Amino acid sequence: MRNLRLLLPAIFTVLLVASACNSDDTWTEYEEWRQTNDQWFQSQLNLQDSDGKLFYSRLAPQWDKGSYILIHYFNDRALTEGNLSPLYTSTVNVKYIGRLYNDEPFDSSFVNKTHGDSIFQTKLSDVITGWTIALEDMRVGDSARIVVPQGLAYGGSSQGSILPYSALQFDIKLVDIPYYEVPDRD
Repeated sequence: MRNLRLLLPAIFTVLLVASACNSDDTWTEYEEWRQTNDQWFQSQLNLQDSDGKLFYSRLAPQWDKGSYILIHYFNDRALTEGNLSPLYTSTVNVKYIGRLYNDEPFDSSFVNKTHGDSIFQTKLSDVITGWTIALEDMRVGDSARIVVPQGLAYGGSSQGSILPYSALQFDIKLVDIPYYEVPDRD
């Protein structure tokens, strides 16, 4: 019995080490995909429009100046000046198409009819960080293309057809803020 008490911790240690060695190492497994996505994101930083100006602007949140997404507004923002921008606690109605770096679509609100024609309704607190950053800057009526680095999307996790370490591109239109919830102030 005494030998069994000494042997059990050794068996447990061997099993723990064996399971760690057999675990899915996504960092290595998706190395080429990760590098390709990171290179694509970096190339978008220098993308120029037909006038030779940078296509995207960097957008960093107030709460984390070290991280950023890329954003390009399609509309004249002077026309939406004065319109509401959502808060982190708000519920928004948006239309969107999501694509991978290679322009392959992976999701779209245009197949959704639950909240109206092509409307996706969500709280800002329930989406990827890249969306939160973009939507907090947008005003009702704005349309934008955003590029989200993998660290502000799903990181090392997969989500449906989105592989780990994917940089994502979205065309988003902020249609409405049906629940503009202001946080309680004590």
